[in-house]
Amino acid sequence: MPPKRTSTSETPAITLAAIQQLINDGISSALKAQAASMASDSNPNRNTGPTGTPVAKTGNYKEFVSCQPFYFNGTEGAVGLIRWFERTESVFSRSHCAEENKVTYATGTLTDDALSWWNSYAQPIGIDQANQITWTELKRLLTDKYCPRTEVKKMEDEFYNLVVKGNDLKTYIRRFQELAVLCPNMVPNAEKLMEVFINGLPRSIEGNVTASKPQTLEEAINIAQRLMDQIIKHDSVQEANDRKTKKALEDKGKHNQQKLSNNYKQYNRNN
Repeated sequence: MPPKRTSTSETPAITLAAIQQLINDGISSALKAQAASMASDSNPNRNTGPTGTPVAKTGNYKEFVSCQPFYFNGTEGAVGLIRWFERTESVFSRSHCAEENKVTYATGTLTDDALSWWNSYAQPIGIDQANQITWTELKRLLTDKYCPRTEVKKMEDEFYNLVVKGNDLKTYIRRFQELAVLCPNMVPNAEKLMEVFINGLPRSIEGNVTASKPQTLEEAINIAQRLMDQIIKHDSVQEANDRKTKKALEDKGKHNQQKLSNNYKQYNRNN
């Protein structure tokens, strides 16, 4: 005789909605478990890449020094100062120096008299406050200190009368750029600066540079260099041709002279 059932309840029916919810819950749990596994330090396949927007790299003082900045002691004069400006800005770029660190790092390369000047400037307001000035402001302060008005006046006169000597465009460009930095009040804007540069070029290329309508000083410099290279090459070829012509004339003259001498000797023998 079969045993009696202890329960008379029936198994409840499972709806499609309930089945879908079970599937969704299972997928969600699996994804969470996978994420936890990938984040685990012991997982060799975990994602070690950046998870947010990448931040631009900024260099530290060690990187700045490793780029070998120039040191400035205050006795190098105006040209030495401009060289220090240029070198320091180059090091800023290569070491990825942040804007807020430029004055701190740059003043670390001041020595002797220049360092004493900086300390006397920073002491009344505090070094932290002094380091908050901009790099442009520091350059202005140093220019005022180490380029006295009498020297600036001489440089302004030189800037006003600066021209290319012979075909030495390289020296002209270097000096023009130095004076443009040391005499900023001589030119009110970039357009005027370019005009002054072109006016100092030889007449043989000045018109062509102007006709090219450069938009920046750098573009005007590149055009001038290209034209000057063409002139130098042409002059070199012309000089070589002139030497050949001169030698040919000299050889011809010697030949004619020898011929005349031989004729004279022959005439004497016949008579």
